[in-house]
Amino acid sequence: MSTKWRTVDIVVVAVLAVAFGVIFWGWDALWNALTPVFTFFPPAQAILYGTWLLPAVLGGLIIRKPGAAVIPELVASIISSFLGNKWGVTVVWQGLLEGLGAELFFLVFLYRWFKLPVAVLAAVGAGLAATIFDAVVWYSELEFGAFKLPYVAIGTFSALLIAGVGGYYLTRALAATGVLDRFPSGRDRELV
Repeated sequence: MSTKWRTVDIVVVAVLAVAFGVIFWGWDALWNALTPVFTFFPPAQAILYGTWLLPAVLGGLIIRKPGAAVIPELVASIISSFLGNKWGVTVVWQGLLEGLGAELFFLVFLYRWFKLPVAVLAAVGAGLAATIFDAVVWYSELEFGAFKLPYVAIGTFSALLIAGVGGYYLTRALAATGVLDRFPSGRDRELV
């Protein structure tokens, strides 16, 4: 496996980052609009979390090189910050941590195994990083058992489903079309 980044790797990471930066901006608006729906149990809103973690998992699954999970997540968070959100530039630090949370699991498997369990673990790593960050930075005054623990659990489950399982099957679907043929992920017949 080559760890050297090619131009096409950089272009795909840039496209992922820009696309998800715009999606994040829209997802921020949706999160805010749906907040009243979750007044019955506020931690349940974390079920929406997984979408914010997709670039990290997709980047790692598609590019399969060191940094491929961190860079698209970080750049997407920077773009969403520039577009405007209620959290400001704090999302940049959070995006970095989310990307590192996913990157850790691609590293553990030495960037050589990209099956569904690795995608799920990467998503769980990103989800834990994201929701623990929230619990410490945004919800520090709330109770651990009543809010923080369910929030982290629900957000991590959302990451597992949306970013992990969803990201894995999205990568498979893209590979089946041939658009990823220039990447190992597009030539991995076990993935397709």
